[in-house]
Amino acid sequence: MKYCDNILETIGNTPMVKLHRVTATLPCTVLAKVEFFNPGNSIKDRMAVKMVDVAEEKGLLKPGGTLIEGTSGNTGMGLALAAIIRGYKCIFTTTDKQSKEKVDILKAVGAEVIVCPTNVEPEDPRSYYSVSKRLATEVPNSFYVNQYDNLANRDAHYEQTGPEIWEQTEGKITHLVVATGTGGTVTGTGKYLKEKNPNIKVWAIDSYGSLLKKYFETGQLDMSEVYPYITEGIGEDFVPENYDMKVIDKFEKVTDKDAAVMARRITKEEGIFVGYSAGSAIAGLLQLKESLKPTDVVVVIFHDHGSRYVGKIYNDQWMMERGFLDVKTVKDVVNGRRNQPLVTISADEKVSEAIARMKKYDIEHIPVEQGGELIGAISENGLFNRLIDDANLKDALVQQVMQPLFPLVSQDTPIEKLSVYINRENGAVLTKDDSGNHHIVTKYDIIQALGR
Repeated sequence: MKYCDNILETIGNTPMVKLHRVTATLPCTVLAKVEFFNPGNSIKDRMAVKMVDVAEEKGLLKPGGTLIEGTSGNTGMGLALAAIIRGYKCIFTTTDKQSKEKVDILKAVGAEVIVCPTNVEPEDPRSYYSVSKRLATEVPNSFYVNQYDNLANRDAHYEQTGPEIWEQTEGKITHLVVATGTGGTVTGTGKYLKEKNPNIKVWAIDSYGSLLKKYFETGQLDMSEVYPYITEGIGEDFVPENYDMKVIDKFEKVTDKDAAVMARRITKEEGIFVGYSAGSAIAGLLQLKESLKPTDVVVVIFHDHGSRYVGKIYNDQWMMERGFLDVKTVKDVVNGRRNQPLVTISADEKVSEAIARMKKYDIEHIPVEQGGELIGAISENGLFNRLIDDANLKDALVQQVMQPLFPLVSQDTPIEKLSVYINRENGAVLTKDDSGNHHIVTKYDIIQALGR
């Protein structure tokens, strides 16, 4: 029989997948090291278990002890899996910018999670760094893992990730691209690969709001570089000890928006459900395409799984609220018609007059008004069915045959969402602009807008 003794034995040996569509503008071969095949769905499983192993070997972690760590989510997951198998407890601190899914997953695997504010200095007693350090001094029989300065982090990638990539590419790799945070992956993997071939380039992808790129280029800790950003799992407001900047050849910054949009593209166009940092990595690589040639073989680390971010980058509303999603809205449709006035008909006019108005303006739907208020609607399709049954109905009053008023939607409603309102029974919606004027949007308007 062939099986693993426990889940930790499934860590590593993750697949390499060639990318096609999102990298179509690049001249070279691009391979993704898909790390969410690890049991905790991220590359952090590798270093989490390594840090526990080393702590046990050094006698820093005693039986029944508690692992304490500040984490953006993925390292915590790896530590929690190790804790389950080895018999430890976990207390994790994280920031309020991390996705709810990450916090819920950590709780699901038995960890206690303390959420701390993001927008404070690392030394602030409220920061997730400071809270985790304090807990390590207060909780009996505990071990502060400290993934940022614990060199077992980078050792894990030197021993595992680097050799796997070298073997999978048969030594043909020319570039390693890593969206980097603690520095363990980029330093450990890069160090191993450069020992095999010093000509391999190691590119680190940073986020705007992080000071790592400026520190790499100048050696200065410039806190003016630091400001709140949304991208999760990469960038720092200090330099962890896991970094060996001599291993890295270039840093490139990527915006929150570009990273989020690219992550969604990777998922839709490559069929690989990736997390935020994968978007950063590919977006950064595309920004550096002028440095690449046809013979290059680029390996990009895809750190974690998209399920961690379904409430954020994979949520249209979340993306739109931050201006990350370029969607056409009801307002765009109305503006595209140059704000033509709404054609209405009075409730006490005849059906024949409604038919004539439809013909005159080449429209199928007319709101019905009475006393300056919209009270109902009349449509070509609805009239057709009624007139077939009773041709004399054309002499009836509109109020006798009108349908309910079309649904009223806000101007910022994405047109893709209008299918909830526009169907066989109802062919249009109404919206009101900032001046209080009503406008109608029909199936035809939507088809026209989507076709542009």
